[in-house]
Amino acid sequence: MTTAPLSLEHIIKPSTLTNKKPPVLFLLHGYGSNEEDLFSFAPELPEELCIIAVRAPYDLQPYGYAWYAINFDAEKGKWSDDDQAIESRNKIVTFIDEACNTYGLDKDQVNLLGFSQGTILSYAVALSYPERVNNIIALSGYINEKILSEGYSENDLSKLSFYCSHGEVDQVIPVEWARKAPKLLKRLGIDYVYEEFPAGHGVVPQNFYSLKKWIAEKI
Repeated sequence: MTTAPLSLEHIIKPSTLTNKKPPVLFLLHGYGSNEEDLFSFAPELPEELCIIAVRAPYDLQPYGYAWYAINFDAEKGKWSDDDQAIESRNKIVTFIDEACNTYGLDKDQVNLLGFSQGTILSYAVALSYPERVNNIIALSGYINEKILSEGYSENDLSKLSFYCSHGEVDQVIPVEWARKAPKLLKRLGIDYVYEEFPAGHGVVPQNFYSLKKWIAEKI
């Protein structure tokens, strides 16, 4: 099913529920990809979920999209555009509200699944606006504290729950970066699961099976 004209391009797989507002899972892709990428997960995920795969707002040439710019200049070193990332964080929050209103979704059952850059944004949305989301699947990413809202640790984080995973031999985002997330989540008193898999920058079958089981138990 294709999209209504909301603020971000997206594709949607409706829930099978008809007797109440369904829970929703938003899929946030990685740098240089598009909304079709993670949408391939949709047929394997719980049928009661309405699944919405979102396209990031910034075009990359010759194809693909990004939530924010990454500069790979060898002289300056690799860096991320944190201002763009914060803009995308806020665009996602706006889009969550739009989608829930447009499609009649349960605002008390909003879940996120991100990969790589989409995970970095999922962490930022959840920790900055914890009242808007519940369960977060954070694949092959890390927490960038520079794009979290000021004073985020004072938020009510009690209803958040995270499934975090990373490849042990990820050459794109070092596993050491990912390992900082459970330490921060524990310090904040947030429920989480953290797993590593013998993989690079991707989702291997046992990783997918694990996240599928986790989200099924949460909704």
